[in-house]
Amino acid sequence: MSGIGQPVEILLIEDNEGDIILTKKAFEKGKIRNNLSIARDGKEGLDFLFKRGKFENAPTPDLILLDLNMPELNGQEVLKELKSDPNLKMIPVVVLTTSNADEDILQSYELQASCYIKKPVDFKQFGEVIQKLQNYWFTVVRFPPKLY
Repeated sequence: MSGIGQPVEILLIEDNEGDIILTKKAFEKGKIRNNLSIARDGKEGLDFLFKRGKFENAPTPDLILLDLNMPELNGQEVLKELKSDPNLKMIPVVVLTTSNADEDILQSYELQASCYIKKPVDFKQFGEVIQKLQNYWFTVVRFPPKLY
């Protein structure tokens, strides 16, 4: 995680503009200082993570929030590629998606997702999920030291 007093770096890989807005608002209400970066599809997410093109100076995230159903590359393709990279595989990935399909859940865990959360459709519930997610990942969990 970021050094003491530094905001945590979060990457949201999400193509739905409404969900992006809800996530931003929920993180703004949180008590954890953060920089929320947005990638609007799987290809852009990988470009961000591998610091390609316009993302050459992108911060390495402390946590990735990943939607599954996206154009270009879906969330599982993104997960497979980033977990196969020795410099990125230690970053926790929270699958945050509308899918409740058993095969999506199983495949996400097989690809080493840290957890799987079905997005609530209600804004208040969505905000509560983001608050719990923040509390868990940034106050309870210990991260390995950054080696990159």
